[in-house]
Order: sequence, then structure tokens, then C-alpha cells
Amino acid sequence: MTTPSTPTATTSAPSTIPGATGTRSVSRVVTGLVEGVKRSTTVLGWVSRAGWVVLGTGVLALVVGQRFGWLEPIVVAGGLLTLVVGAIAFAVGRHPYRVRLRLREGRVVVGERAMGAIEVTNVSHRRVLPARIELPVGPARASFALPTLGAGAEHDELFAIPTERRGVITVGPVSSVRGDPLGLIRRAVLWTEPEDLYVHPRTITIGGSAAGFLHDLEGRETREITNADLSFHALREYVPGDDRRYVHWRSSARTGTLMVRQFEETRRSHLVLALSVQERDYAHPDEMELAISAVGSLGLHALSSESDLTAMTSEEVLQHRTRRQLLDGLTRIEASRTPTTIVDLARTITRDVQRATVVVLAFGSAVSPHQIRAAGAVLPAGVRALAVQASLAEDATLAASRLGNVSVLTLPTLEELPRGFRKVER
Repeated sequence: MTTPSTPTATTSAPSTIPGATGTRSVSRVVTGLVEGVKRSTTVLGWVSRAGWVVLGTGVLALVVGQRFGWLEPIVVAGGLLTLVVGAIAFAVGRHPYRVRLRLREGRVVVGERAMGAIEVTNVSHRRVLPARIELPVGPARASFALPTLGAGAEHDELFAIPTERRGVITVGPVSSVRGDPLGLIRRAVLWTEPEDLYVHPRTITIGGSAAGFLHDLEGRETREITNADLSFHALREYVPGDDRRYVHWRSSARTGTLMVRQFEETRRSHLVLALSVQERDYAHPDEMELAISAVGSLGLHALSSESDLTAMTSEEVLQHRTRRQLLDGLTRIEASRTPTTIVDLARTITRDVQRATVVVLAFGSAVSPHQIRAAGAVLPAGVRALAVQASLAEDATLAASRLGNVSVLTLPTLEELPRGFRKVER
């Protein structure tokens, strides 16, 4: 009997595709060249403009000295090239740090003190030489001396951020810098991600009596009829599906027919805050800051009173679900030079904001009375319109006037905003 042979598992060598080995070799060579170029580019980036000047002068002097056999250029070349080599010695070496950037608060108000700190820890097992810490703060750059740190040692550096102007200030990234005292070679290593500091506009509290016209808790009556509301309108016969809570039993008993109440629909106050960001609408940049602060104060008042609110500019609709969202949106506003006018802004409100009851337009002293009348004319009928005109002219005073169907409040300072509303109400 023939015993069947047991199949033996064999592993066949992978087939070689012609040209694949050569392709992989070329790929490795290209990758190596690319990495080498990247490293060379990084190293070349260490050399400052002054370093290139010194290096170029040294090489040129060396060539001239050797070409003509002059000793003086050769000596000068030797000194300059020695400076470059010495500068490189300052930059080489590891940066064995752990760096942390901390902002005490991510949001402050204009003029408040904003503080931050940089924590640097030597994570190596040996002492490291002094270095320099650089921190970009907006368009400026702060520099701190980092002393010699022993193994595991820490160094804290506190700093203050100027907050004279509203805006978003980018802080960081933190970098450690090594280089020579002459600034020929500069090697920087980034350690942190940039962080944003929001410098919110100034706002003030609007008293309830000063802003009474901004919200009406009982709503206002309209000519639209509804089956359930607060303002009684008339009686009608019951139809299947009507809510029995609104059956008027006394009238039903007298007429012998079920009668139900009808109501005039009431609407909650819906405040629209519309800010012009057109540069030409303001005689001075600080007028725009005053208008933004006025809009922020009114918006915070509306949020605290839980009124319906729409906050917008001539460029966008601002997020305003919370105080932080509203103030962050106002902080990011920048002046624009598009041809949009406050009349266009009023048209946008009419088109996009439904059921508005109070509209506040905020702009600067460069807007003419004709433009204000025209803006009021395109707003929906029945909407109460108020214009807050920021004015920093020397003779500007708090004043309330009327232009068409728009109540105009001339505002010279933010602190006078509550008193200005009382003048408008009168």
C-alpha cells in the first residue's frame, strides 16, 4: 500500500517586479536629498543678516588675499571667519526644556491689567547654559533672559500685556533662542501654541428705568387674531378643536350656542442692535470704540432681561447667545471700507429680521441727518427706531432729537448712555 505523502507547506519568495529595486533605491536617494535640503535650510535659517554679511566679507577677503598674495585681507578673513565659527558654538547643543505658557485670564476689559507667566523647566540631567526666551505679543515681541538651570530646575517669568485697545491679541508661541552676543547666529526652538487674549470693549450697566422702552414684558398688541393670548378681542362660535379653556360659558348660556374667546396676538419685544463698521461713518477711530461700547452695553442689558435680541453689523450677524459670545464678537470687529451705508444696514434689517419691535442703529458723527432720515424710512412700519450717534467733537454734548421717525441720541461719552435714554423717553 502506498502511503499518501503529507503536503509540506512551503513559503515562496516574493516575486521581484523588474525595476522595483531600482525604483526603491531612487526613492530612498530622493528622500535623503529632500531631508538633507530641509536640514540645510533649517541650519541656514540660523544665520542672521549680519552673519551673512560677516561671512561673505570674510570669504571675499580670503579670496582677494590669496589671489593677490596680500597678507592683510587674509588676516581680516581669518578674524571674520573665526567670529562666525565662534557664533556657531553658541548656537549648537540641545534645548532640554519643558515650557508652559499661562494667561491668568483669557478675557479682560479695555484698560484692565492682563498678566501671564512662562514656566521653563530643565528636563535633562545636567546643567544647561543661559538662553533667551522670546514671546510674541500681538505685533510686538518680548524677550526674557533665561539663566543657567541645573538638572530639574525651574524658572518662572511673569509679564504684563498692554490692553489699551479693544481687540484679539495673539500671545505666543514661546520660543527659546540661543546665539552669540553679536547676533550673527540665532537658533530658535518653538515650545507652545499661540493663545488668544480677548480685550473686550468697555460696557456699563443700563438701569431698568433708563431702558424701559427697550423691552415690554406684556408684549404689544397687533392686528393678528389668535386663539390663545393675553389681549381679548371678541367672541365667536365654537368649532371642533378649540380649547375648552377659552369657552365663555355666560355668553354660551345666554345664546344657547357655545362661544369661545378670540384674542389679538401680542409680541415680545425684539431688540435689534445694528452697528455700522464703515470707516467713513466715524470722524475719529475712537468714535467707533464708543459706538461698540454702547452696543455692548445695550446687548448685555437685553440678555440680562431675557429679551429677544439680534446683534449685527453692516458685515455680519454676531453670535449673542451668551454674554461671552456677544463680547467676543464685538471684540473681533474691525473697521471696513466697503461702500455699505446705514441705509443699506436698515434695508438688511427689514429683509432679514422678522418681528422686530425696537431697532437701535449705532454709528459715528460723520453720518448726515439725511442718511439718518433715509434709514428710518426703510425700516418696517411700527418699529421704534433709535439712533445712537457717537460724537467726540470738542463741542459735542448729550442731546436727544428727532429726524423723521428716528429718535437720535448724540452720545459724547459712554457714562452718559443711561441719562441719554431718559432724555429720549421724555
